[in-house]
Amino acid sequence: MLAAAESLLRLRPGLILRSAPGAAREATRWPVAPIWPRHLPRCSSGGVPSESRPQSPAAGKVHRVPAEHKPSQFDKKILLWTGRFKAMEDIPPRIPPEMIDAARNKARVKACYIMIGLTIIACFAVIASAKRAVERHESLTSWNLAKKAKWREEAALAAQAKAK
Repeated sequence: MLAAAESLLRLRPGLILRSAPGAAREATRWPVAPIWPRHLPRCSSGGVPSESRPQSPAAGKVHRVPAEHKPSQFDKKILLWTGRFKAMEDIPPRIPPEMIDAARNKARVKACYIMIGLTIIACFAVIASAKRAVERHESLTSWNLAKKAKWREEAALAAQAKAK
């Protein structure tokens, strides 16, 4: 059933290869609309979207400035901390946004490693203090019992003072 059917093969927009069973293959040009999402701009080889192309050649090309982000003081500190620059004076007044993003990501990872290290140190500190408490025969249960006994004693003294 499939062998008897004619097949079409799209090579690129506008060029379709048509072959019949047992016949020689021939490439024919058919008017085919290219498939392109409507919400995405189409770009020419010059990189300018087709909807916003200059109408006259005298209008000139649109150039994107590669360094268009002015770093704040915090951004400068991040750039220094991540090792991108050696001193504050070395940082240019405008830098590419990709450099800031890379520095922020590196700083984020460093901060996470520092927090992981502090968490591990805190765990060992809690373990050490718990071992010392066991040597002194202290526990949360004994602390709670002593605290409640103290509260009962204070309540009894307050009741005696009120009765007088």
